Amino acid sequence: MSAFDRQPAASALVLFSGGQDSATCLAWALDRYERVETVGFDYGQRHAVEMQARLAVRAGMAGALPNRAERLGEDHVVDLTGYGAIAESALTADKAMEMDARGLPTTFVPGRNLVFLSVAAALADRRGLDVLVGGMCETDFSGYPDCRRDTIDAMERALSLGLDKPVRIETPLMALTKAETWALADRIGGEALVELILEASHTCYRGDRSERHAWGYGCGTCPACELRARGHAEWVAS
Repeated sequence: MSAFDRQPAASALVLFSGGQDSATCLAWALDRYERVETVGFDYGQRHAVEMQARLAVRAGMAGALPNRAERLGEDHVVDLTGYGAIAESALTADKAMEMDARGLPTTFVPGRNLVFLSVAAALADRRGLDVLVGGMCETDFSGYPDCRRDTIDAMERALSLGLDKPVRIETPLMALTKAETWALADRIGGEALVELILEASHTCYRGDRSERHAWGYGCGTCPACELRARGHAEWVAS
């Protein structure tokens, strides 16, 4: 945890990709903070369709959470394509989605969340926003070490020291399974929010929106689709 005191927060910057997790985090933030802004990162991802999906999700939030619509502020997009070229992976290049020699999935983009959080912290500092909100999760994740609780706690402390001010990183999905993430969206916004996530969000690594499944759009075979589908089925069954 950060060595700095955690003060009450009135505003948040959501790291917002346009996928299921970040859409749920945006709704979570709108339910808690008086002022919420979003930031997206273009790092040359193959599933660039998420950059359009994020706009659709943002636009749909007014209907899904009508009592919180006035809290949604500006959106920011940061060009990180240079970083994406350096941190080449199956998400940024035409590579097979498999496990590498270290036992990590080839979809792992080295240091992605560390870069995202650093840039977001700088933006939040200049925008006067109190909290960073990210969809990192260590319970139901794809094997990415920068999604772990320990990593986020260390990053929170490093940013607080580096900016000489308290930097607070909220990760509401950290201990949730994908089924529990669906349930959280349902609790926050009911059927309207769940339907928005199904229809407008995008998580598929291949950027496939040719078919809508019970759990949303995607190829149905990449790791992201399999995780999302399994979680949706478990939530519906429960």
